[in-house]
Amino acid sequence: MNKVTKLQEYLFDLNGYLIIKNALNKKEVQSINKILNKLNKLKNNEWHGYSHGHNFGTKDGLNIQQIYEAGKPFQNLIDHPSWINHMMHFVGGKGTFDQHHGPLFIDENFANFRGPGEAIGIHSGHHEGLQRNHYRYQDGKFHCSQVNILLALNDIGPGDGGTVVIPSSHKSNIEHPEFQKNKMKQGKLTSAETMTASKEIYLKAGDGLLFVDSLCHGSAKRTNKGERRIVVFRYGPSWGFFRHPYRPSKKLLSELTKTQRKIVMPHEQVLTPSSS
Repeated sequence: MNKVTKLQEYLFDLNGYLIIKNALNKKEVQSINKILNKLNKLKNNEWHGYSHGHNFGTKDGLNIQQIYEAGKPFQNLIDHPSWINHMMHFVGGKGTFDQHHGPLFIDENFANFRGPGEAIGIHSGHHEGLQRNHYRYQDGKFHCSQVNILLALNDIGPGDGGTVVIPSSHKSNIEHPEFQKNKMKQGKLTSAETMTASKEIYLKAGDGLLFVDSLCHGSAKRTNKGERRIVVFRYGPSWGFFRHPYRPSKKLLSELTKTQRKIVMPHEQVLTPSSS
């Protein structure tokens, strides 16, 4: 498993994100894309097994929620060696109640297809003060409520609708003056690439963008033909709960390793009078 380096600690604290080159190898990317080739025609609110077509009511493309239900290649992402140590390090909580139920918790996981003219507006940022996705560093340790891994499944370059971040905004106490103009809005197309101090992230297939969710982020509008493909897994402390009204299926839980099961459903055991 990849260890977190001192330079990665510094850059994550400074910028709020890291790029992990070759987080997935070519075989893993091919296996994932083979399954996604069958899912990219799914429509909003349609189901494929326990995976669900979804969007946020914006012009952001199609999300396939609960993508870890779509097969073994996605299950392998739950505790993938390229980033699982980073998640445990930056979410933190070792030896505290944050890991009382397990090492981590995934509150959302999805694939996203984004075509020409589609984008997602800017959102998040330390200025919002949300506890769900906050960033904290105390006594030499990270304590982040949500850290995401975004995986590129095809090359993402100029015109492809790449992720846009505002570096260091995970610490900013002041709202970006252009935030309201460019933020996510129901039924409207907004994007983030023109914002002052923004950075569009270009990735090769298999690269990962790891970032704290309190970082201001969105995307550029896709102007090229074809589609951008990504997968996102969001990790937080074990006491967290699901972002959307989905739950892992019994089938999925039966197929996972003990460690994976603890991350997917850390509060699976429920104490009742009959179980006491």
